Amino acid sequence: MRELIGEGLPEVADIELGEAVPLAEVRLQSPVELHKVVCAGVNFPTHREEAEIEEARPAYPVIFNRFADSHVGHGADLLKPAASTMFDYEGELAIVIGAPAWQVDVGDAMKYVFGYSCYNDGSARDWQMHTHQWVPGKNFYRSGSIGPWLVTADEVGNIGDAWLTTRVNGEQRQRAQIKDMVHSIPELIAYVSAFTPLNPGDVIAAGTPGGVGMFMEPQAFLRPGQQVEVEIDNVGILRNRVCEASETQPA
Repeated sequence: MRELIGEGLPEVADIELGEAVPLAEVRLQSPVELHKVVCAGVNFPTHREEAEIEEARPAYPVIFNRFADSHVGHGADLLKPAASTMFDYEGELAIVIGAPAWQVDVGDAMKYVFGYSCYNDGSARDWQMHTHQWVPGKNFYRSGSIGPWLVTADEVGNIGDAWLTTRVNGEQRQRAQIKDMVHSIPELIAYVSAFTPLNPGDVIAAGTPGGVGMFMEPQAFLRPGQQVEVEIDNVGILRNRVCEASETQPA
């Protein structure tokens, strides 16, 4: 998929279609092979408010990375880490880069967007808060997800008008418009590409709105058997069940 993105997708008329397979009979992997996944933290006003962060708009976005093996695709089980008692959800927009991007200007940044997917930045909050560095809590094996598919930017329309909604067992927990983000899509691309080259298929997860389990009263962390849905207008619905991770397997 990364090669297809880099080379440019063929016209529909040029694609040789094989026999159709019902969607229910296939297992969806990540919509693109994950290499470089860069995430923005506390990038919605409502999430900053619930986290009691006084600065409304910092000069720079909070940035951290997720490893490829910390993700699963649509329909696969999220593994609640055995070492954590505070496993949380974070519904987000995944921005998929479509062309080599290095030190991109904000005004040109949208030219480098290939498309979008839904993203769940599953977080072990207790591990996230061990130090000021969030990486441990954000990278437990198979704790996050991306999918269900990749939708090209031209098919989505104005992504800023799209609503992002997260549900747990059908209960709405998060809802915000993409345009509410503190640092916009072009700003994130410009900032990230200023320090690391982005290549076709690389992913920027754009941050989550308010409503995470950690800041609910009482707190509402994920439990095995629950189902998490992240929905973005014109993109799709990412759906995963929570499963208890075995202490003997990578977790």
